[in-house]
Amino acid sequence: MKLSKLSIIILSAALILTASCDFLDKEPTRTTSGSYFKNEAETESFLKGVYAILTQTSFYGNDYFFLAGGDDLEAYGGPGRSPVTRGLICNNANSSDPAVTAFWYTLYAGINRANIFLESVYGVSGLPESAKKRMAAEARFLRAFYYFNLVQCWGDVPFKTSSTQSVDGLQIARTPKEQIYDFICKEMEESADHLKTASENGYLPGSVTKSVAWGILARVYMFRAGECFRDGVAPDPTLRKTYFTKAGTFAQKVMYEGHTLAPNYWDYFIDQCSDKYNTTGKESIWEAEFTGNYSTDTRTEGRVGNIIGIQAPDLSSKAELTGKADPGFGYCFFWSTPKLYELYEANGDKNRMNWNIAPFTYTQSKSGKGVDGRMFEKGKRDEVKAQYWNKSFSYGDQPSNAKFGDREKTTETTDYSRACGKWRREYEPDKKNKNFTLVNFPILRYADVLLMVAECENEVNGGPTTLAYQCINAVRQRAGIAVLAGLNQEDFRTAVKNERAMELCFEMTRRFDLIRWGEFKANMNALVARAKNGSNWTLGPSNVYTYFQVSDTYNYFPIPSNEMSVNKAIKDNNPGW
Repeated sequence: MKLSKLSIIILSAALILTASCDFLDKEPTRTTSGSYFKNEAETESFLKGVYAILTQTSFYGNDYFFLAGGDDLEAYGGPGRSPVTRGLICNNANSSDPAVTAFWYTLYAGINRANIFLESVYGVSGLPESAKKRMAAEARFLRAFYYFNLVQCWGDVPFKTSSTQSVDGLQIARTPKEQIYDFICKEMEESADHLKTASENGYLPGSVTKSVAWGILARVYMFRAGECFRDGVAPDPTLRKTYFTKAGTFAQKVMYEGHTLAPNYWDYFIDQCSDKYNTTGKESIWEAEFTGNYSTDTRTEGRVGNIIGIQAPDLSSKAELTGKADPGFGYCFFWSTPKLYELYEANGDKNRMNWNIAPFTYTQSKSGKGVDGRMFEKGKRDEVKAQYWNKSFSYGDQPSNAKFGDREKTTETTDYSRACGKWRREYEPDKKNKNFTLVNFPILRYADVLLMVAECENEVNGGPTTLAYQCINAVRQRAGIAVLAGLNQEDFRTAVKNERAMELCFEMTRRFDLIRWGEFKANMNALVARAKNGSNWTLGPSNVYTYFQVSDTYNYFPIPSNEMSVNKAIKDNNPGW
């Protein structure tokens, strides 16, 4: 759902009516149903406002990476970099954390916008009934998705399904998460009835389709199945099997919607960085969409490729430098842990490794005169030549001692912590802004769905089925590694966890996977000693080990202190906060 200039103008006017930073996006005056939009164009524009929550700086536009990014595969870091002072990624958060607070209010703003929309859409005259049902279904799903993010991060939260009409009556206690889960699941399942199929939507991943609803609903049920581990209570095998059965059912629905994996792993991410969709396979199901280069009055750019993505020098002020001379500035705040590196090595997975973990750094023979080379890790230049070499900038082979061109280090590094290479700004079509990009962020892609089906099949049936192998092996074959066979339930469970790590690293799913598996604290703590002694881990700041010294407290986010000071119905924060 890329927004045109006209859409932005209309959208801005609509959102002025719903903007707020207080609890549940409360309004200072009463409203009347239907007052926000009166025709089809205004209705579509307001619906875009419900979607627009996804791209806020407090969500996928920036902060989400610092909130959900800390896990056993990736760490905040870089040579000499001090801990970030927002989010949970450096294990230094508190209930006043600005990113936590902004995310809480942003989600409730989205919920309130959806509530307003749903109370008004059926009263719009001249709008076909089918359009009303389709748009209402999108709003219902988005509202449920925002509630899922709240439950996934905070657990029990205030729950409200009507718009805020007055500043009165906003002292709302926390509703048990199981009650909210019931609502989320019902809304997502029912909304799918009136959504477009992915095919009807042209396999464009910017808006909600049946595939989105079913795929995300599968994710909801899988996280719900692991709530017992998050809360430290004995699992109910029957209930867990029910949730995995439902998750598998909805994930399998997506398999009949015409989606396919892109032939090469990097094809998907090159599309994202190039502002294109599904050019080689119908893998992308849902993306947070960004556009522009921060040079016009359109302000819907994000930070993907800038704060997370391959490292590169800042040449944005050099108007004469374009193309491969300026591959796009990247801070690269996100680095792999040795665990991810060694997982790829153990599986012989060179394809995903050389894309996700940067195998080179951009270099300049003269500072400020433009990139004119790449320095590869020893052995990586020839590997990349057999992979995506012809799809990326190259600078001509040169010997190791040259100051320009593509060359290799003469010795193998023992440092297994390297920069995230997943999103590469060199593919952006325009002159790059220093800090803002048009690179989309993947919320759901088909590879994830296949791995969900594989996991559910294994959990429901007491071991891997033919379908489970079919799904996991499709992902592994695309990566160019050996297929699996003959595993018991536990071994297959481990294989799925490792496959999700290798396939989905840096996509902000790992932290929540570890939480639902009951492994977050243990997996994080297991890296502390290694981070302290620097074994194959020397590029991070000296205190990087503290990022992994998490307690069970970090299974939940803290309820913002600002919210608790305003809403007296919330008596207690989450444990440990």
